[in-house]
Amino acid sequence: MSPTTGLATIAVLGLGKVGDLVATLLVEGGFEVRGVDVGVSREIAGVQTVVADLTDSTAIAKAVDGCDAVVSCLPYNLNIAIADVAAQNGQHYFDLTEDVPTTDHIRHLAETASGLMAPQCGLAPGFIGIVGASLAAELDTCRSLKMRVGALPQHPTGLLGYAFNWSAEGVVNEYLNDCEVIEEGVRKFVSPMEWHETIYLNGTELEAFTTSGGLGTMCETMLGTVENLDYKSLRYPGHMTQMNFFFHELLMREDRAKATEILTTAKPPVDADVVHVHVAAEGTVDGRLIRKEFVRSYMPMEIAGESRTAIAWTTAASLVGVIEMVASGNLPSNGFLHQEHIPFDAFLASRTGSHYAANH
Repeated sequence: MSPTTGLATIAVLGLGKVGDLVATLLVEGGFEVRGVDVGVSREIAGVQTVVADLTDSTAIAKAVDGCDAVVSCLPYNLNIAIADVAAQNGQHYFDLTEDVPTTDHIRHLAETASGLMAPQCGLAPGFIGIVGASLAAELDTCRSLKMRVGALPQHPTGLLGYAFNWSAEGVVNEYLNDCEVIEEGVRKFVSPMEWHETIYLNGTELEAFTTSGGLGTMCETMLGTVENLDYKSLRYPGHMTQMNFFFHELLMREDRAKATEILTTAKPPVDADVVHVHVAAEGTVDGRLIRKEFVRSYMPMEIAGESRTAIAWTTAASLVGVIEMVASGNLPSNGFLHQEHIPFDAFLASRTGSHYAANH
């Protein structure tokens, strides 16, 4: 794919596992990439690296100066300042946030920004919304759209059966913030870590429960179209009970920073992970009630000569696939991008989005 002249140089802020891979995939796609972080632990082929204080707006503006787009692969609490800089500079903006207040702020910026403001470009929200909207569109009427995602260790240990391969700050946020749903045609908020259910994927028993942010902007977009809409995280059985005990009985909800530290120390990342995606839409076609499903289990894969965890490549591929679609003119170049408005077939046809089709 050859980038258009309007989107050729991209700054990637945050060079952890996901940011590193985002930068690598962008280079492979023909973009000029500048990697920015508070420190650079290693060189990334084809990427110009810059060290900057990513908590300082002036330093951020200097670091991304001259780029057509800014991509944040940082914790959600840093994204507002970065989005502000991009909007002020007329640059396109992309991130991976699941945080609702952050997204609301970026939507407000999009009202006057000259570039595209595109948060929530990861796995969930992000890819899951593209899939869900596609399934719902296959129906004449949709009575329910249920979306489930789990990023899990392949070989779980302990009562939690978990490993923090993704941002621990983000997980804590998801477990404690209220969750937006559509229930019987009414848009509302419900508590996290409730609405428990059991799901089997390829013979493996998993539990699912409400967590915040996974729907992105879908409740607003699909109100009046879908009667029931919800998002839940997938975990191994017993996880929800243990996390409710940790946050509520031990009062760790009152100190999110301490909770993050404890959980990260107790359950560090693993290389052998799996990402489960389970989306189901029920409704009618020509008056007949049917159920459409998209069920996949994504494993680690090799990219640019290195093994990448499932959560890293699924997150990075979703983000880069969207950027490629914007660069090629298949998505708008200004305003606010709703993930559920992205055509699924066109996403899978993008250079990087095609990883989703090839690896399941």
